[in-house]
Amino acid sequence: MVPGFLTRAVELLLGRDGRGRPLHLKAAGGATAVLVVVMLLGSWAVIAAEHGARGANLTSYPKALWWSIETATTVGYGDFYPVTLWGRVVGAVVMVVGITTYGMVTAAIAAWFVGREQKRHQLAHRAHELCDETAHALHERFDRLERMVASRGEEDRN
Repeated sequence: MVPGFLTRAVELLLGRDGRGRPLHLKAAGGATAVLVVVMLLGSWAVIAAEHGARGANLTSYPKALWWSIETATTVGYGDFYPVTLWGRVVGAVVMVVGITTYGMVTAAIAAWFVGREQKRHQLAHRAHELCDETAHALHERFDRLERMVASRGEEDRN
């Protein structure tokens, strides 16, 4: 069974919650999809570029996939690395796409936090406005009651 928060997050990212997704979520979701494709294709491309090269250590798809994950996340353990020019070009593409994607995901998370804070601030502001309106209405009512009591007192005196 999938935890509820995870299900909610996937529904939000896929836009299946009945509401339109905000632009920052669409961008982060699209960038993540592009990153997955680039990592999968980059793994294949680096094997093709490194095939038969002297000193090549990216000799299988699982090793290349691990390398592309390391490269995209900028971890770079150094256990696998391309030795050919074209292998390094593929590595540069995987790096740039990875850095861009993680930057967009980070920005989407930050935008979500900012949006929540803005909503909270707007709600607090509206609550203050309602409180002020209520206080103003009560003051007007009390003033009207005081005028009524004062006018009755004058009528009783006459």
